[in-house]
Amino acid sequence: MCSSDLLAKAIFADPAHALDTKAREELGLNPEELGSPWGVAISSFVSFALGAIVPVIPYVIGSGVAAFWAAVIAAAVALFAIGAGVGLLTGRSFVRGGLRQLLIGALAATATFGIGRLIGVSVS
Repeated sequence: MCSSDLLAKAIFADPAHALDTKAREELGLNPEELGSPWGVAISSFVSFALGAIVPVIPYVIGSGVAAFWAAVIAAAVALFAIGAGVGLLTGRSFVRGGLRQLLIGALAATATFGIGRLIGVSVS
């Protein structure tokens, strides 16, 4: 048996040690620097709630076609801004990150609209 096989056996003898080693070596993560699950859950909830409010604000202020287009534009700007921010934080292009997030949001909105049409939902 070669030395790498012995090393693998030694690492995987302890599941906690194996998980720590895989996280560090394969993912480049330090498990000790990761946030708490509760902190991540709360920040995810707050982020989702704030994002959901953005397209609703125009309807609180106005109504009709003007509110619809204001909601579309507000959502598009927010999606681009979030994607651009993620791009900057990860060292990638902020334009590419913004456009990627905008595309994902547009696809989600299109799917939601399409499913609504298929099941007969209409807004009056």
